[in-house]
Amino acid sequence: MRFLLEFLRIIFLIIVVGGVLGYMLEGMYAAIGVDTRTYGWMFMIAILILLFVFYRNKLQFDGWYKGKGKEKLTKRTSKILVVLSVSLLLLPPILNIAF
Repeated sequence: MRFLLEFLRIIFLIIVVGGVLGYMLEGMYAAIGVDTRTYGWMFMIAILILLFVFYRNKLQFDGWYKGKGKEKLTKRTSKILVVLSVSLLLLPPILNIAF
């Protein structure tokens, strides 16, 4: 039962928090003239990466699941993923201007 509750929590996080962040980013990109139909997949992947890092480093320790395998990402892995995510967030405006 705890596994199911934790799974529902993850789904909620991805759908609701990811959806709200995606909606906000889409509005910001549209306001500056970025074609969100062409480059929207980049910021959605960036949001998913950020949610993954946040979940693995913070949220997994506060949830219902108490099983094995609960450990933080290494600092190096976290930094690499966050830099990748920020790069994906900055790339659509740059590509929109370049092309």
